[in-house]
Amino acid sequence: MKKAILATKVGMTQIFNEDGSLIPVTVLQAGPCVVTQVKTVENDGYEAVQVGFVDKKDKIINKDKGGKKEIVHRHGTNKAEKGHFEKAGVSSKRFVREFKFENASEYALAQEIKADIFEVGDKVDASAITKGKGFQGAIKRHGQHRGPMKHGSKFHRHQGSNGACSSPSRVFKGKGMPGHMGSKKVTIKNLEVVRVDAEKNLLLIKGAVPGPKKALVTIKETTKAEA
Repeated sequence: MKKAILATKVGMTQIFNEDGSLIPVTVLQAGPCVVTQVKTVENDGYEAVQVGFVDKKDKIINKDKGGKKEIVHRHGTNKAEKGHFEKAGVSSKRFVREFKFENASEYALAQEIKADIFEVGDKVDASAITKGKGFQGAIKRHGQHRGPMKHGSKFHRHQGSNGACSSPSRVFKGKGMPGHMGSKKVTIKNLEVVRVDAEKNLLLIKGAVPGPKKALVTIKETTKAEA
């Protein structure tokens, strides 16, 4: 892997191609990311590049405890994280991820990775946490059929039979049941980059990308190109 970047999802829109055809696209605010650590075989046993994305404030609260002032960090960068970022010479970052680049040794601390690492026509994989739907029934969660809605029926949107009673006398693993829906990592492969705005660090990717608006999206060059 030679190309990867962290992005936030702006939303969806549509653009027109040169031949006049309409293309639905997802707009991503891709970077700029900064290199916070370069891992080497000598020190870490493998080569990789750690990058940070989106600035985070250092929220420090001074509390008096027994006549002594105690520094407490809440919802911000703790002391260890702050030292890690200071060593790299960058500000505190909200998101930190690691990419195993083939040319990891060519990167330097505090180096910026911007949207222009991708070009129009590149194929990418997009990964994100999907929108959470909470606890849902079997109809919405798995698309199961409802019962009769006529008068007298006591079975409408409830789940039907789960199996026979005597044989096999159990519910098989993987049976579609009511439960928590969404809020899981999903990767959509082989998406196409249709436009790159290097000035504003925007990527326009054809089709839908998982996750709600403002979600963190990881964009990598695809591992499954079309034959």
